[in-house]
Amino acid sequence: MTVQPSVDAGISAVQLDRTDGGLATHEQFWRDRQPWLQERGYMLRPRYRPDWKPSWLGTDKFYRDCEDGQSTLMPTILDATRQSDGLLVTLKRVDTAVHPFEVEIGEFLSSEQLAQDPRNHCVRILDVLQDPIDSKLSIVVMPLLKSYHKPEFLTVGEAVAFCIQMIKGLHFMHDHLVAHRDISTRNVMMDAVPLYSKKLWHPESPRYTRDFSGSAKHFSRTERPMKYFYIDFGLSRKYEPEDESPRELPILGGDKSVPEFQGDGYDAPADPFRTDIYYLGNLFRLTFLNHFRGFEFMEELVADMVQADPGKRPTIAEVETRFNDGYRRLSSWQLRSRLVHRGENGFVRAILDTMHFFVKAQSVAKRRPPIPIPSS
Repeated sequence: MTVQPSVDAGISAVQLDRTDGGLATHEQFWRDRQPWLQERGYMLRPRYRPDWKPSWLGTDKFYRDCEDGQSTLMPTILDATRQSDGLLVTLKRVDTAVHPFEVEIGEFLSSEQLAQDPRNHCVRILDVLQDPIDSKLSIVVMPLLKSYHKPEFLTVGEAVAFCIQMIKGLHFMHDHLVAHRDISTRNVMMDAVPLYSKKLWHPESPRYTRDFSGSAKHFSRTERPMKYFYIDFGLSRKYEPEDESPRELPILGGDKSVPEFQGDGYDAPADPFRTDIYYLGNLFRLTFLNHFRGFEFMEELVADMVQADPGKRPTIAEVETRFNDGYRRLSSWQLRSRLVHRGENGFVRAILDTMHFFVKAQSVAKRRPPIPIPSS
């Protein structure tokens, strides 16, 4: 192990090789800006402070077992604490030369008037900071969110609640002439803070508490209804009312399976709103239909959303109407049913169904809604 003293901003620190738990190059970006961020009211975890001394040095601990040994894997994302009120937030580095509309669209969707709309499921922009070193960079501050599918969905009703919010959220965006253009499993998240009982999860190791004192215990989504959000407007576009039929050249985002972006279609402009429909349908397909039973009520709708011809896909208004008609035919008992994996054998299914029966009965007794949607 190579341990060398280094000086950053005049403060002595310890520097490790990357393989020994030291900072990766993209992490040094945040360390170098920590004093400035603190001045602006945002405190980073100890790992990213210039005077950081790794807690495992001089002990027999492995760095990965320590809180300050958890490195961020996303080069443009880091969590922080807002000092004024202790709110946990996410910082995102945005290169405005590469994504010139991201901050503008995010602020538009976060404007006071639009933020009051209950259909708005776009992540709220809390602050935008101009990077003190690179004029092309902005640091966007947002609430701390968590991947939408971890911990797992447990019931059909929990999945329906997710779909309702995602459909409403996309309908909201399209009503305001914003096409997301990059809906995927990595660009949908949830406000999971209510899901956790006493200590929140660690942003880089969600199985553990933020202070790494133990496992992060959580409730179910039925017990603590979740609100879901679209994030990342780097590829998004906002249109004017006179843009009746906008067309955009393909840009590959997280989901690279879009039919109109394949083969010869890669050079042809496409309707970004119909592409959004594909993205959302494929998200539903990948998250639920491909893995679980019990979603027959939406199979035909999803098939229409992901069909190859964009012109034949339904609008988001049609998607919402058809989805609502479908799930409202499900009984409360069906909605409270657990998600059954397609590969479950009869014996395993019988055991899990028996265990879930008591969970379902408890939800009924406590009058928890079968479709858990937060009140605000």
